[in-house]
Amino acid sequence: MNTQYRQKLGNTDLDYFNVEAAVNAISPGSYQQLPYTSKVLAENLVRRCEPSMLTDSLKQLIERKRDLDFPWFPARVVCHDILGQTALVDLAGLRDAIAEQGGDPSLVNPVVPTQLIVDHSLAVEHGGYDKDAFEKNRAIEDRRNEDRFHFINWTKTAFKNIDVIPPGNGILHQINLEKMSPVVQARDGVAFPDTLVGTDSHTPHVDALGVIAIGVGGLEAESVMLGRASYMRLPDIVGVEIVGERKPGITATDIVLAITEFLRNEKVVSTYLEFFGEGTQHLNLGDRATISNMTPEYGATAAMFYIDEKTIDYLKLTGREDSQIKLVEEYAKTTGLWASEMTEAKYERVLTFDLSAVGRNIAGPSNPHRRVATNELKNTDLLGDYSHTDTQMPDGAVIVAAITSCTNTSNPRNMIAAGLIARNANKLGLTRKPWVKSSLAPGSKVVKSYLEEANLLPELESLGFGVVGFACTSCNGMSGALDPVIQQEIIERDLYTTAVLSGNRNFDGRIHPHANQAFLASPPLVIAYAIAGSIRFDIENDVLGVSAEGKEIRLNDIWPSDEEIDAVIAKSVKPEQFNAVYTPMFDLTVDYGEDNNPLYDWREMSTYIRRPPYWEGALAKPRTMTGMRPLAVLGDNITTDHLSPSNAIQASSAAGEYLAKMGLPEEDFNSYATHRGDHLTAQRATFANPKLFNEMVLENGEVKQGSLARIEPEGKVTRMWEAIETYMERKQPLIIIAGADYGQGSSRDWAAKGVRLAGVEAIVAEGFERIHRTNLIGMGVMPLEFKAGTTRKTLSIDGTETFDVKGEPAPGCDLTLIINRANGEVVEVPVTCRLDTAEEVSIYSAGGVLQRFAQDFLAETAAS
Repeated sequence: MNTQYRQKLGNTDLDYFNVEAAVNAISPGSYQQLPYTSKVLAENLVRRCEPSMLTDSLKQLIERKRDLDFPWFPARVVCHDILGQTALVDLAGLRDAIAEQGGDPSLVNPVVPTQLIVDHSLAVEHGGYDKDAFEKNRAIEDRRNEDRFHFINWTKTAFKNIDVIPPGNGILHQINLEKMSPVVQARDGVAFPDTLVGTDSHTPHVDALGVIAIGVGGLEAESVMLGRASYMRLPDIVGVEIVGERKPGITATDIVLAITEFLRNEKVVSTYLEFFGEGTQHLNLGDRATISNMTPEYGATAAMFYIDEKTIDYLKLTGREDSQIKLVEEYAKTTGLWASEMTEAKYERVLTFDLSAVGRNIAGPSNPHRRVATNELKNTDLLGDYSHTDTQMPDGAVIVAAITSCTNTSNPRNMIAAGLIARNANKLGLTRKPWVKSSLAPGSKVVKSYLEEANLLPELESLGFGVVGFACTSCNGMSGALDPVIQQEIIERDLYTTAVLSGNRNFDGRIHPHANQAFLASPPLVIAYAIAGSIRFDIENDVLGVSAEGKEIRLNDIWPSDEEIDAVIAKSVKPEQFNAVYTPMFDLTVDYGEDNNPLYDWREMSTYIRRPPYWEGALAKPRTMTGMRPLAVLGDNITTDHLSPSNAIQASSAAGEYLAKMGLPEEDFNSYATHRGDHLTAQRATFANPKLFNEMVLENGEVKQGSLARIEPEGKVTRMWEAIETYMERKQPLIIIAGADYGQGSSRDWAAKGVRLAGVEAIVAEGFERIHRTNLIGMGVMPLEFKAGTTRKTLSIDGTETFDVKGEPAPGCDLTLIINRANGEVVEVPVTCRLDTAEEVSIYSAGGVLQRFAQDFLAETAAS
């Protein structure tokens, strides 16, 4: 830690680093003009950067330059159990590799404090109309995931510097917002901004608190855990001025879906956004968190709000200690992070968003940024033709209606509104349609506390929205099985069916295997659609039902007023509820003992946890970057759900067939996500999404949808997994050719691991989403970008070619893609090497993050 600018912080017993003095010593008056993000990054540099690099690194921020890599040391790492468990499986495998080479495995530990929340394992097998749904779903979760939970429990004592919150307690991001983030850290007598990376793309949820929190892949998180700096260039920092005030009856969900559409259109991919302006004063912290949570849906890296009175109000509401609240305010005001100290901030680009222009919205049918006004949905061409009778499930039926995910359950206004609309519906005799599987899965136990306090939980339960779990459920594809009778009717009548959820993701095939498409909506709208029973329903104007007096009931008849919502919140949401939930949850004393084995005893027949193969197979041999055959030729907007789906495993899939051979009954196949600690199952998820369009597979001249590939040179069309197995047996190096925005969506590292283990050495695309690009590098896969104007189509790539890559990798350099056509023609095309920093070149050259760490660790221990 540098000490040059260290001094006492006001009336506290802590020191801080006077970053303003450090910056202004280089360029007088510059500190006041820095964006919020730059001020926090500058503090990190002044406190942690090598003194010899400090001036040049700070100049990058002051002069808005992007020609030098500088280090960032996040204060902590947060993980949910899917990617967190996978990261820890990797570290356990790394310990084995270190031990086999004569090193001490017990020395492989996270250096940076790491928090793991088990929140992605619960499926809604029992809906919210079952009064024992929570207990039943938790019992199923424990049974199905026994192998996983055995491993996670081992990590508590095997690894130092890890806190584990067991299942049944809430969602990582909501717990992070309500409890884990102190906003300002105090360690070793020094106060500094809380910063973190998380193994989930929605980690920016806590950006709403003024905390730089970004989503990364598991591989990058592992690197940070192990104490390595995360090297970066100054990101594009875009100001978003919020003006106006919302109309009555408009929820934070409506606002964020409109903002998501707006920002996608403004092309903010990979930027850091900073929201400011008088309109932010009309957004409470819950509203701000709803906006920050959707960061990956508009493609940004972070979505920051300044620290202000709303931040302080929230810290008080959520039961933070008085001393901590005072520290946050004093630190922010002293260091220029308080909102009123940010008025001179200069942005290279400023966008303006008007809250008063927002109407009631949903998003769909398959992308979070495809906003549709509720009063326009019925008349769009999104839903096709349909028939409807009143005596059977309609085409267009809503088969899943889920109030789920941290996006909206973190916001008491959304949840109280849902409770009030349920109360009003019950008074008028409205009911959920019988084919709708409904559920309430809050991200925090506190939600249940204040709904009970307001006497609204019984109202939700009456409509079928009882609590089914405190976890990430339908939003993550864990909607559970449908009633067999309903499922059979869907299949026999070939119905178009949908899901409506208050989540943040609705990609094709994600929410439920039998839901053709899905729509994102606010919690009260989810309830309204459960009553309507069909997406082909004008939710604003059509009749939801008829009262006992014969009056037609429409949405406005049951929608609560803003004043009523605010009054219930003021009376029912209390700090003591947060303390009652979180004080016992975070009593995490661990007895490490003396006899704990630093090596995990791998279970040979487990389909959940298996020693990783990253020193074997395709990863053990050098990458030649020659003679590569295409595994797939793909279009735009390929998501990580296409690359490695997370939803329920079907019996007919390659993974399902494997699990059956391993002796698992179909009812316990669980999801692709939960099996990612076992590479033999997870590999079979590679491109397993049935909604995939691989342009190498044609039928009657059109691209055929499905998890399909074409084996070359034979030209044989097979299921994707059979093609991967064939190429693995041949030791055939592979390549993937793709369009724009490759790898958008969740930050799952298996989207990169799966293709690398298949033998993919390079991916050439028109553009990459940030997290997936770093995951590819972490697995030793080369990301290459076509030059503007060049695409797979302009090059007439059809999959019969082989490819070579020529040139020496360097940050952002040009390499040559050599296309060897089947007719003997050779075409050379310049492409951009998307190894953006020297650190990324180093990781790629070593073969990946784990290989790099093992090499460095053994070298360091040998030297000592």
